[in-house]
Amino acid sequence: MKQCGTALVTGAGNGIGLATARALAASGYSVALASLEADAPPLTDAMRYYQADIAQIGEHAVLLARIVADLGPLTCLVNSAGVTSLKRGDMLGLSPESFDRLLGINLRGTFFLTQAVARHMLDCRPAANVPRTIITIGSANAEIVGENRADYCMAKAALAMMSKLFAARLASAGIAVFEIRPGIIHTAMTLPAAARYDQFIADGGVPMNRWGEPDDVAATVVTLARGDIPYATGIHLDIGGGMQLHRV
Repeated sequence: MKQCGTALVTGAGNGIGLATARALAASGYSVALASLEADAPPLTDAMRYYQADIAQIGEHAVLLARIVADLGPLTCLVNSAGVTSLKRGDMLGLSPESFDRLLGINLRGTFFLTQAVARHMLDCRPAANVPRTIITIGSANAEIVGENRADYCMAKAALAMMSKLFAARLASAGIAVFEIRPGIIHTAMTLPAAARYDQFIADGGVPMNRWGEPDDVAATVVTLARGDIPYATGIHLDIGGGMQLHRV
């Protein structure tokens, strides 16, 4: 029987990250929630909150040391932290400030935290029957063009390659790496564009004809984290109600 270990979920103060942390805890994991918010969301006994900014890569080692001391060696990392463009609009007007902020968090921070966790996992002898996984929450915009937030699309495309690179590097150690590409999900990030997305769904843009919910993504994370898709690594899963399908 598979056992659960300790998971770190970034961006876990709300939205997909929080739903994922709760789902992992309900599945038997000890879960470290890391997010920028000063106040922790409601926690269960299996969850512990750490205020952290993943963009501050010099603080990664301290964060991991605290989590390991509190909860034990990490067996799962879920990269859910991320921001969108400072302002949606014509990509010809994209500012360097928005670009640098977004890539600093979504790509640079995520890469170096994943690097630190990967080193930690390689240094720790895995317990029997405990899968080890690294899961990055990407976006349908890794492939689907969103001209009004070009920096976001470019970062998500880069994260797709990052996942493949880590998958290739870590496969021989038994560490599986996956990318999840959510579509239109009910979160604070999508709220400003809710009316446009409502119309897009009504016009048939999502074959399953509904918004996605954070729990839809969280359930997929748990499936991957528990090793329930064996003999797979370096793949992505589209969790967008079929939005990725090209139809004519």
